[in-house]
Amino acid sequence: MKIESNYTSPKTLLNKGTGYLSGYSHSLNPYTGCTYGCSYCYVRQMPVSLFRKEEWGTWVDVKQEAAAILQKELHKAKAKGPVSIFMSSSTDPYQPVEHKEEVTRSLLEVMVQDPPDFLFVQTRSPLVRRDIDLLLRLEDKVRVSITVETDREDIRQKFTPSAPSIAARLKTLQLLREAGIPIQATIAPVLPSSPTFPATLRALVDRVCVDDYFMGDGSGGKRTRRLGIYSLYEELQLEDWYDPAAYRLVYEGLQQVFSEEELFLSQKGFEP
Repeated sequence: MKIESNYTSPKTLLNKGTGYLSGYSHSLNPYTGCTYGCSYCYVRQMPVSLFRKEEWGTWVDVKQEAAAILQKELHKAKAKGPVSIFMSSSTDPYQPVEHKEEVTRSLLEVMVQDPPDFLFVQTRSPLVRRDIDLLLRLEDKVRVSITVETDREDIRQKFTPSAPSIAARLKTLQLLREAGIPIQATIAPVLPSSPTFPATLRALVDRVCVDDYFMGDGSGGKRTRRLGIYSLYEELQLEDWYDPAAYRLVYEGLQQVFSEEELFLSQKGFEP
């Protein structure tokens, strides 16, 4: 699939934390668009996607001079009060284009020099390993959350064929933990998984967040429903997993190996 990369010159980078991210003062997206193009991504139903002619997952806008913009905005924001940043809410900061463009790394370099009170990094990409040196310098002011929707590679390939493998993500969690970086595994959305999934995560993390379409797409599951994702569950004969109560299948297994203090549901798991 051909990916179209565009270069934009944004006036601002920091957006006010609202709605699902109201626990944060700001959200930060190094890119617009995401070439992982996950089938269930709620951003497909947002204006950033709906108003583009190109299909979601086939394009990405690279924000030029991002570090210089953030440097100014961060300084101003900190002068007004505590600054907590969620990176990223509508893109993956470590999607493939980051290998070449290094926009996310440049933003981390700014934050190392002028740290926010807290930075939450949300990704499904093993590329985050590259920036262990910078993440370490943020110490306890950062948490890296790796999305691991399932432990089944066959399911991953059906729902998110362009995303990194499950094995690579689990290895990334291990490497970040060994480096001493605060981490969590995020099961979002809850895709069909095996009974051994909780034990696999227990060996790697001491913090897990579980979120699904119905809790986490910002519309009680309506955005996801409009994507027609249910047909994929039907094709795989896994309809029971597309249900507001399906998360319990995983959550109850996690409760067997994690304490209540280590488990978080939906929005709670993403708060600073």
